[in-house]
Amino acid sequence: MFPVRDVIPSQTVPVATIGLIAINSFVFLHEFSLVAYSPAALDSFIEIYGFIPAAFTIPTIFTSMFLHGSWMHLFGNMLSLWIFGDNVEDRLGHGRYVFFYLLCGAIATLAHFYSNPSSQIPTVGASGAIAGVMGAYFVLYPHSRVLMWVPIFFLFEVPAVFFLGFWFLTQLLSGVTSGLAASGQVGGVAFWAHVAGFAAGAILVRVFARPERTRLDWWDATTRP
Repeated sequence: MFPVRDVIPSQTVPVATIGLIAINSFVFLHEFSLVAYSPAALDSFIEIYGFIPAAFTIPTIFTSMFLHGSWMHLFGNMLSLWIFGDNVEDRLGHGRYVFFYLLCGAIATLAHFYSNPSSQIPTVGASGAIAGVMGAYFVLYPHSRVLMWVPIFFLFEVPAVFFLGFWFLTQLLSGVTSGLAASGQVGGVAFWAHVAGFAAGAILVRVFARPERTRLDWWDATTRP
């Protein structure tokens, strides 16, 4: 079961969201080309531009946001960014939205660092930044709905606050349980990055939202007759 789209149409062309999706996709295609050339070349690329907590550098906080580990990793992240990003971009404006996205991603990466500073495993993915966008959507569009698809079976709508709230709780619980089971090196999903990104987005969106776009008729299509 995964989300397909929300019910609120974009009021502007989401050029920033489209641009972020394009950049992430281009970088992944570059990663894919490195695999064809040499698996060692890809490993070196990830080690240079991925975020390694034990080898903390500020540039990799940002470069790691544009790397992905697989086609499914990329697809899942970009689908979520497309569903929730356009409406958040509507409320923030293009420039503020990009800064907000990067800031949430940086906070998420720092949360991962503090949760396991000795890890030597590269962390990659836009999940933390996208979690910030989801947190912003959770605050801005409480009456929205998300269309879900159960493969082979059917489509159905659920309240966005339910979908996003459930996702946040699963990340929080997973972070707690993975922390209890940790033994020095932690790979896999960076749950605390997701939690921190979502929380940062939910809090910071009030600062970044453009006040002239707070009118109900600008964004909440679900309340229109």
